[in-house]
Amino acid sequence: MTTDTPEPSGPAEDPAPQYDTVVVGGGAAGLAGALTLARARRSVLVVDDGRPRNAPAAGVHGYPTRDGIPPQELLAVSRGEAEGYGTRFLAGTVAGAERLDGGGFRLALADGTAVRAARLLVATGLVDELPEVPGLAERWGRDVLHCPYCHGWEARGLPVAVLATGPLAVHQAQLWRQWTDDVTLLLHTAAEPTGEEAEGLAARGIAVVPGEAVGLETADGALTGVRLADGRTVACRALVVAPRLTARGGVPASLGLEPVDLVKDGQVIGSHIAADATGATAVPGLWVAGNAADPSEQVVGAAAAGVRAAAAINADLVTEEVGRAVAALRRPFGAADEKEVCERVLGERRHGLADPADPAVPREDGAAAEFWDTRYGERDRIWSGRPNGALVREVSGERPGRALDLGCGEGADAVWLAAQGWQVTAVDISAVALRRAAEHAAEAGVAHLIEFRRADLAAAFPEGSWDLVCAQYLHSEVDLPRDAILRRAAEAVAPGGTLLVIGHAGPPSWQQEPGTDGDPWHGRRHGHAQYGRADHAHRDHAHRDHAHGERRSGHGGPGCRNHAGLPTPAEVHAALRLPEGEWELLTSEEYEQPMTGPDGQPATRPDNTLRLRRLPA
Repeated sequence: MTTDTPEPSGPAEDPAPQYDTVVVGGGAAGLAGALTLARARRSVLVVDDGRPRNAPAAGVHGYPTRDGIPPQELLAVSRGEAEGYGTRFLAGTVAGAERLDGGGFRLALADGTAVRAARLLVATGLVDELPEVPGLAERWGRDVLHCPYCHGWEARGLPVAVLATGPLAVHQAQLWRQWTDDVTLLLHTAAEPTGEEAEGLAARGIAVVPGEAVGLETADGALTGVRLADGRTVACRALVVAPRLTARGGVPASLGLEPVDLVKDGQVIGSHIAADATGATAVPGLWVAGNAADPSEQVVGAAAAGVRAAAAINADLVTEEVGRAVAALRRPFGAADEKEVCERVLGERRHGLADPADPAVPREDGAAAEFWDTRYGERDRIWSGRPNGALVREVSGERPGRALDLGCGEGADAVWLAAQGWQVTAVDISAVALRRAAEHAAEAGVAHLIEFRRADLAAAFPEGSWDLVCAQYLHSEVDLPRDAILRRAAEAVAPGGTLLVIGHAGPPSWQQEPGTDGDPWHGRRHGHAQYGRADHAHRDHAHRDHAHGERRSGHGGPGCRNHAGLPTPAEVHAALRLPEGEWELLTSEEYEQPMTGPDGQPATRPDNTLRLRRLPA
């Protein structure tokens, strides 16, 4: 992804998977929201209990291109579309939710598991609280109806009775008169209409019958009438009721947001979750859509509300990501930090280019593993614990799947990927580094999501395919067939997956020092380009770049722009020799990373990123 997903919220040891958005409720609103967010390349989980409000109805109406479709069929089609863009589904119920100190939410599921979300979209709809008339609930959605726009056409011309249970009864009777001229208003427990209401009913030929309804009459499985307390039966083929519309407030209520009364003509006719036009509530990060927010919304309107809420959620995430990116840009790695890392890891081998005559540079095949085990063994801790910034920028927001991290070092990137929900295979040549990485994964609570493998990529490449294959700073002072490894990495990308290659584009440039005759490297040729990793705080550059048993890349021929022999993104792309028409270029850029020199002087380092997507088969 080109955006940053919010950092995982909650304690580091929390193993609950993290999503950009968890949608609670898999009806029209929830599925439309999930589809919109998934198309925005967000990671989305829909939690649904499989009990849609309109399940008893024969068909959904007023939904362009889907008019008359059975409700379950509409949901199945919508779900399939959302799944096609990577939305995940979980059958179950959310027992409760809590806000996390670092932002986002943790949802406890009824089966005892949990998930985390940066944002929540609640689309759980409402409950129709029906009048307590024997036999009425059993016929709900069949011939006991409420909405003429949903059922009026099917009841056209038939005798219809309207059961008065609230202030909307007269309005309902007048509406249904549009579909049939045989409408009867049953007063049931309501007062008799007076004034203009009574006059309007008389003018339209709507009969008004007093008496409480006590049961329904049926024949051959169909409604034939309503039985009153005095023994009379009012003939009808459809009975219209106005249920109390009560929002399902479970998740919002657990976050302190209780449903509020819905009032009509001074009478409470239901409840809803208060929200603005986009569905945003008073709880930051919580949106509602569909009948939970607007009880009068029809299916097509609920779907539209889901789309609006999803767009607002994505915009909110983007705003947060921009703020975080700007903060990171304004926060250069400090001179003191730079010196500490250099001295702790490299000693006198400071940033610069490798001296071919340096006896510390291993040259013999087979010596790489021992070399890097020894190097890692010099200290008990090398990395900073933060992931590579370019990796975070490029991968955040992608739907988690299977990832292969080439040259994982002490595990910062693998741990970050696992925290986003990826199942990671992390490869390195150093057993010392891998043991350390496994410890860090256990500390972060993601060890179950990472398989660490010791391998010399120059000799053997892991078998299998992955949704993400990444190689961060795959440079080395040890000989490395880099092009061949990256070509094999491309082959390991599954259809629809991503290949990410992040590297240095050249040496760092310190400010000119007095007496160096313009040579910024004077007195500092103590290592290879990888020692100048611009993003030092993310993982120790010296070890992350070499933990592979590598041979030196063949780049450096015509067109290579720097004396370090480091390729441009275009050169990396060309060297992959990808089949025509099978890949999509997503990112190819070079940029200057701010950094500091070993003595605290400001400097920059050119880095580059290449990201490609393998097109689905």
